[in-house]
Amino acid sequence: MFIIYPAIDLRGGKVVRLKEGDPKRQTIFSTDPVETARQWIEQGAQWIHMVNLDGAFASANDNRSILEKVAQLGIPVQFGGGMRAISDIEDAFNRGAARVVLGTVAIQQPKVVTQAIAKWGAEAICVGLDARDGKITTHGWTQIEQTTPAELGKTMADAGVRHALFTDVNRDGGLGGSNVEATIALGQSTGLQVIASGGVSTTTEIEQLASSGAVAGAVIGMALYEGKIKLDQALEAANQYAN
Repeated sequence: MFIIYPAIDLRGGKVVRLKEGDPKRQTIFSTDPVETARQWIEQGAQWIHMVNLDGAFASANDNRSILEKVAQLGIPVQFGGGMRAISDIEDAFNRGAARVVLGTVAIQQPKVVTQAIAKWGAEAICVGLDARDGKITTHGWTQIEQTTPAELGKTMADAGVRHALFTDVNRDGGLGGSNVEATIALGQSTGLQVIASGGVSTTTEIEQLASSGAVAGAVIGMALYEGKIKLDQALEAANQYAN
């Protein structure tokens, strides 16, 4: 089943989108993230993808309390941003997250990923393979590593990881389309259940990703908030390829 994840990016308790991950290029879409989540659920969302941007940028915040409220709405939440230790992961699960996305820690402290899988199971852990110009980015996309998404993905797969989120940072928030070819190739080369992210904005892209058999879902943010694509259209495109 190909899953569509409406994105709720949190910064200062508000729903925002950043263009290419740049905090200086921010658009605020809502001051009520819980109501935003409720609207996506009413429109048919089966998962919510939530990112604590303040956590990713190592800024003090209370965004996890929002996770707690959204998790009570009745559908699973995939939560990421700033989880650099087992205690952060545990707190997210305690607040209701169904799955966490681990980015920076996966490359800096891979043992944390294996510990998390051992404690919560592979279905509850997703590794972020965020990349800029073909290289992994960390710390809220502010630092570039010398490894590729495929290299890190294969390492994580060998460690027992099943789920990965791939974001082409150059395309994120730009409405210019996702990197369909790279996303499919990543799924094929790693065997991971790859979730596409970064620029997904048309039903054609969703159909290409879903029909490949190598991609498990897509996170959609700016395109939904700007009205370029409606959630029911995205769901319909994805459901054509439901098992």
